[in-house]
Amino acid sequence: MFTERSGLPLSIGISGANTHDNQALIPLVKGIPPTRSRRGPRRRRPHKLHADHGYDYSHLRRWLACRGIRHRIARKGIGTSQRLSRHRGTIERTMAWLAGCRRLHRRYERKASHFLAFTSIACTLICYRRLTK
Repeated sequence: MFTERSGLPLSIGISGANTHDNQALIPLVKGIPPTRSRRGPRRRRPHKLHADHGYDYSHLRRWLACRGIRHRIARKGIGTSQRLSRHRGTIERTMAWLAGCRRLHRRYERKASHFLAFTSIACTLICYRRLTK
């Protein structure tokens, strides 16, 4: 899941349980829809990306740099992710909002497309509730 700073989901994806996180980063970043801005053209990519140790790979860093996305990825074995922990709270809150949906708490659907559809509906409801406050 790729969220904005306040925790609203921008891009979601599902994968198998044994798939590593680094394989999901590129499709999630490509899946971000263009957003309108008050001035200028639509923004097609984020300015900055925060990630934890699971995304610390040189090919991902190069891919983000080629697209002009500044990355804050915690390095393996060099330091702790204390600075990233303040951004991690928004992701955990969004995941808790999704866990509140009873249908998504346990995967009942056999087809991945059905589960992705229910996840998309849940994200739409999260955005609607958050934006109407």
